[in-house]
Amino acid sequence: MATSPKRQSPAPRKTPEKAGSKLPRPVSKPFIRFYHSEELRKKTLSTVTALEQATDPTTHRAALADIAVELTNTGMDYFFMEPLKAAKAGFIVQQSANIGLAGAKQVMGTVIRNIIGRMDAPQLLSVCGSIRQLMR
Repeated sequence: MATSPKRQSPAPRKTPEKAGSKLPRPVSKPFIRFYHSEELRKKTLSTVTALEQATDPTTHRAALADIAVELTNTGMDYFFMEPLKAAKAGFIVQQSANIGLAGAKQVMGTVIRNIIGRMDAPQLLSVCGSIRQLMR
């Protein structure tokens, strides 16, 4: 009596990847995001689009670095300072957190600018693809 071959379960399905982005996007994976202003969204999309359409994307390094720093700062405020305010943490606690966060933002801003400032065109386009993916 012949036995039928066992069927293997299909591998987890992935959504198509955006050109220039090497990050796989599983169909369902936990995520966390923050809300930012419409003005920052427009500025981000404008910068990313300009870089993606440029003949020489490296001419937009500084603008991309500025956007990355601004998004980082906004996210840190959203995830750290806003909950402290919502919890009605005392003035001293909020000021201490604000001072510590300001130092962290300054260090991160310098690192972000240095890294993006040395990227070549494919790397810059990859960062743009990641930003677009995160904005969905």
